[in-house]
Amino acid sequence: MASAGWCFLAGMIIAYGVANLLQSVAAARTTVHHSFDPGLLLRLACQRTYLLGLGCQVLGFVLAFLARRDLPLFLVQAAVAAGLGVTALLGVLLLNWRLPVTEVVLLVLLLVGITALVLAARPAHSRPLGPTAVVALVATLGLIGALGFFAVRLHGAPGSVALGALAGLAFSAAAVSARPLASAESFAACVRDPLFYLLIAHSIVGQLLLGLAMQRGSTTAAVAAMDAAGALPAAVVGLLLLGDRIWPGREWLAGLGFLLTLATVVGLTRYAEPQHQRAATTVRHPPRVPV
Repeated sequence: MASAGWCFLAGMIIAYGVANLLQSVAAARTTVHHSFDPGLLLRLACQRTYLLGLGCQVLGFVLAFLARRDLPLFLVQAAVAAGLGVTALLGVLLLNWRLPVTEVVLLVLLLVGITALVLAARPAHSRPLGPTAVVALVATLGLIGALGFFAVRLHGAPGSVALGALAGLAFSAAAVSARPLASAESFAACVRDPLFYLLIAHSIVGQLLLGLAMQRGSTTAAVAAMDAAGALPAAVVGLLLLGDRIWPGREWLAGLGFLLTLATVVGLTRYAEPQHQRAATTVRHPPRVPV
């Protein structure tokens, strides 16, 4: 089963990378929203590009859910950030994105950090969460929604990073809910668990916040902020409460890989450029052809 977890992890990275690209294109085509309006998801759903991206994200979500059955949260959540590399590569190949040298270097370092985590992670099933943790997840959902109500008023890069970070917290809470659920004996047992509904609620809120973030600037910055904010809380909860494990003697490698991954995604929120805005500028001001 552990080998299947690694396959699920690789598929998840590809699926999330494609989803990021498609959803960012759709978000850039939609009128920018300055309120925490769930109707944005309905308007985005009218676009075929967004629906394809959402389908890829659902696939990535399912693969991540299956990977969490055996793999620790600190690895799965950090590996989500590796989808940035897939997004950037596809953006360069398909949309003529031009990545600055700093961004390329950060993406390479991100790959190194994920590799270190893969080598350090020890597969193991999750421990169950108690009632107190469930209440904390409910409170977290309310807090993220309240912060999103104010963060949506921010414009440009600050808004993209703030909303992306809140989306990351929501998806992190969803991951914490999913880890014990992945070990459920049956689907019926899964549906009876309150964590199942918290997983859905956090995922919907995270999806809305991510759509709002992608409207305000760089796709890379929005997704990097999401990954940075979502990786640390899930990793801490996984190690303290869910029984996540590291191979003996490789604790230093896990720490180094996690810090490197976190540092690179934080760096990407600072140095990533607004690809869609650049593309729009190119369209508005085509090069003059001498006659």
